[in-house]
Amino acid sequence: MRTHEPPSATKMQSLLEQSAGMHAHLCPRQVLGVRMGLWAAELLNLELPQKDKRLHVFAETDGCFVDGVSVATGCWVGRRTLHILDFGKVAATFVDSRSGEAFRLRPRLTVREEWQPYAPGEPTRWHGYLAAYQRMPVAQLLEATPVSLSLSLEALISTPEARTRCKACGEEIFNERQIEQQGLTLCPGCAGGNYFVLRAGE
Repeated sequence: MRTHEPPSATKMQSLLEQSAGMHAHLCPRQVLGVRMGLWAAELLNLELPQKDKRLHVFAETDGCFVDGVSVATGCWVGRRTLHILDFGKVAATFVDSRSGEAFRLRPRLTVREEWQPYAPGEPTRWHGYLAAYQRMPVAQLLEATPVSLSLSLEALISTPEARTRCKACGEEIFNERQIEQQGLTLCPGCAGGNYFVLRAGE
């Protein structure tokens, strides 16, 4: 595992300000997202935030944590380099699509017991987390585990040209998300995986 000099406080502060600007406030989870993104840059030896689409992130929750990750890495849902797998966990896997190298980062399980020396005198535990997460050494704040993806990143990315129509609803399907069922090309919803039902009488 490679290690490099920690990012400058100025760079981290700039990223935190960007994330806070999206919420009109800064919270501890945004700090964790930024710190993870900065450490991923070191672990994978990448220049972040990226301007290309080399790095992909699998975030295990949504919300403000993800915005911290995004401003630090340049990975966004809209650029199809940030993928949300909602496990309800403040954790993310950072994948170098060129080398295949990947690390899953999460807060250490002890951070909520070890924050006080880094933020004495804060009025509440929440304020303590907010301050301490910015000051704690990364090795004390976060844990990195080398991993391999159990899914195909290439299939997830697909190609912009890949499109077809669902034989049931007629809607267009992008990125090879169609399902072949009983000889029909169906969207995941019509194949039985919908997240909504029609209201009665509609």
